Amino acid sequence: MTTLIGPPDTDLGNSGMTGSDLLRELLPVCETEVERHMKMTRDWHPHDYVPWDDGRNFAALGGHDWDPSQSRLSDVAKAAMITNLLTEDNLPSYHRVIADNFTLDDAWGWWVGRWTAEENRHSIVMRDYLVVTRGVDPVELEEIRMAHMTSGFNPLPDDDGQRDHSFDMLFAVAYVSFQELATRVSHRNTGKACGDPIADRMLQRVAADENLHMLFYRNIVAGALDLVPDQTMAAIHAIVTNFQMPGATMPNFRRNAVLIAKGGIYDLPQHMSDVVMPVLRKWRIFERDDFGPIGEHYRELLAEFLEQMDIKVRKFEESRERALERQRAREQRTQ
Repeated sequence: MTTLIGPPDTDLGNSGMTGSDLLRELLPVCETEVERHMKMTRDWHPHDYVPWDDGRNFAALGGHDWDPSQSRLSDVAKAAMITNLLTEDNLPSYHRVIADNFTLDDAWGWWVGRWTAEENRHSIVMRDYLVVTRGVDPVELEEIRMAHMTSGFNPLPDDDGQRDHSFDMLFAVAYVSFQELATRVSHRNTGKACGDPIADRMLQRVAADENLHMLFYRNIVAGALDLVPDQTMAAIHAIVTNFQMPGATMPNFRRNAVLIAKGGIYDLPQHMSDVVMPVLRKWRIFERDDFGPIGEHYRELLAEFLEQMDIKVRKFEESRERALERQRAREQRTQ
């Protein structure tokens, strides 16, 4: 468990700014980002991305229930689609965290509503696609959805009562800065793994949304770094070193995560090279000169963590290469 307090004799709240003050000071950034988002985004309709001609009734309406032979998806693609969809399904949990840590007034409240509405399209289109094409068992999918949404998900690290919760907004926006980018990577790679141009087009559309959402949150964090660099650095460190994908609490997540990693859809090297490091570079974390003792403390801890992750990435890649060599050897023996 990462400690979320500063070094001895320091106080994360010593900026003299409260959480409400921070939201007020960041409001111009939020307004700018809302305007940018609305210029860049384009509306789309989930029904345009679903092959409805493939659909047919299930047994309750006189048809036939799902059978594994009906799915055209590989095991890897099924695991990724289920994990990605159930992640999108848990939107009420994410909405609650964002709404609780922002405000429903002004541009903040408008963004909470707009972001939630855009995110909801993702679960709509993915479920429609999977049910119509019979890509996965719809009964199992619904049972897992019920379990996952009942348990919920809180992205903020447990602080054992040590964190100044008036700054939880920083932890929330730091988390989604990385998480939105992670989902973009996962959705794009899942679309390719499906082997279906319709699924690929659908998930490219979803990934485009995720990228715009990432830009909004990443730029809010950039504004916070200018206002309260030490507190923001503490939040970034806590999120990066405790990061979990929002599907971590769903049933069968570990098994599916292994399949997803082996399939090259989302793994540790991608997490570090395509998600963590690009965001940290954009924030100029290791070039900034405006940190006080607290910020410097957490920047040093983050640098140590990244060094450890580099070692883990190398071990992962070496292990994967050995596994591929064994697979190639088996294929040669059977030829």
